Amino acid sequence: MRTFTRRAALALAATGALASMPTAHAQDWPTKPVRIVTPFPAGAGPEAVVRVLAEKLQKKWGQPVVVENKPGANGFIAIDAFKRGATDGTDLIQLDNVHLVAYPHLFKKLPYDPVKDFEQVAPLFRTYFFVGVGAGSKYKTVGDIVADAKARPGALNYGSWSVGNPVHLGSALLESMTNTEMQHVIYKETSMLYTGVANGELNFALGSLATAGPLQRSGKIKFIAVTAPKRHPAFPDVPTVAESGGPAGYEVTGWTTLAAPKGLPKAVADKIQKDIEAALAEPDIKERYATFGYETFPVTRDQFNAFIAAESAKYADVVKRSKASLD
Repeated sequence: MRTFTRRAALALAATGALASMPTAHAQDWPTKPVRIVTPFPAGAGPEAVVRVLAEKLQKKWGQPVVVENKPGANGFIAIDAFKRGATDGTDLIQLDNVHLVAYPHLFKKLPYDPVKDFEQVAPLFRTYFFVGVGAGSKYKTVGDIVADAKARPGALNYGSWSVGNPVHLGSALLESMTNTEMQHVIYKETSMLYTGVANGELNFALGSLATAGPLQRSGKIKFIAVTAPKRHPAFPDVPTVAESGGPAGYEVTGWTTLAAPKGLPKAVADKIQKDIEAALAEPDIKERYATFGYETFPVTRDQFNAFIAAESAKYADVVKRSKASLD
């Protein structure tokens, strides 16, 4: 009986030790440098944000946190580099919404699986867009645009910088929700895009504070609505799309997330998320976010995954209706 009791006690102790290992591992993590791969070029708004975050995490973790730029090829270069990296969480990747909710519907075949290859750790930011028209435009409200589009099918146009970005699909969503038909015009650069709005080449375009803000501040573009559920605090006189005569429930956001390899231990993922959220709550990051029109949206990973699934379903319908494709 004594032998049995002693063995049982040892077994229970071993089980307890094993159970505590993930937590202990998470407390010590990371024990080596961390790399964040980003598909954005140096100096871009999303990339600038992740560099500020990396500085905060480096101080918190006591290990170098290096941001590695891998722009080009729709982000596939960055994703390939990430997939070839470490699987213990020391290789992370910044992704935006096109990679997770648009490209799966625009490409027949992707070099990654948005669900099976990534463990979503924490959203980094989101930004809403403004409906911008030229300063001398006849359109005063979104209702004016919709009414004209219905009266002249195919005559109106809007712009973006590529197929499948949030500005393109957000505009296509407006078509879908109002049962109208407009033309999508692609510009090589965002500066050319919003100049096109200012000089009347385009009837309208969605734009963020970072992209369309400079021309709005110079008086060449005016914002007639914001694609958010409520008015932007910096622009209290600019109505929501619904308040401006557009469809109720119309929302368009751009957002980025930090992801780890699928299967990362929950304790490690929890630590990364907690440390990211703490860093993003610091005043200097909030101030930097404000310059780009970004905002944080701390949610649980389950909530964020549900949000991603809902966004994917929304844009699946938009892509199908618009017949957009990148193959």
